[in-house]
Amino acid sequence: MYNKNIKLVIAVLVIGVAVWQIVEGYIGNGIMLVLLALIFVFLYFKNELILLAFLRLRKQDFEGAKKWLDKIKNPETALTTKQQGYYNYLLGIMLSQTNITQAEKYLKKAIKLGLSMNQDLAVAKLNLAGIAMTKRRKREAQMLLTEAKKLDKHNMLKDQITMMKQQMKKI
Repeated sequence: MYNKNIKLVIAVLVIGVAVWQIVEGYIGNGIMLVLLALIFVFLYFKNELILLAFLRLRKQDFEGAKKWLDKIKNPETALTTKQQGYYNYLLGIMLSQTNITQAEKYLKKAIKLGLSMNQDLAVAKLNLAGIAMTKRRKREAQMLLTEAKKLDKHNMLKDQITMMKQQMKKI
């Protein structure tokens, strides 16, 4: 909702008030204000609208997730680099159901900007491999599948990767 810099300013102001409260002897108020400031610091690193879009996407509510992502105006300035990566990642996953060329663009941009978790990176590369396979680019699809397999440390995508490899043998 708020610009990332405004969140930091609010956090600094709240910490200032917390220090004042502690100096005045109201330690309980000061502790609560420090906890409140930590929420703003957390929201600096994790955008609240992206978190809400993730929750909607988890429930397979693509329209609701799109609605939350549309509330982010000018993501290049309002979001940090990792948040921009997740913004593009979510758009790519949602568009992979309907428009694969747009989805490919967003997923490649998300990988370029960077994703925090290896599992998310593996899912993005797996989706890109599926798009490449659909467009008859077998070599690129194989390369992306091997990268996704390396990134999938907990074997959560093992079934999808083996299924895609079997489909590539048919091409």
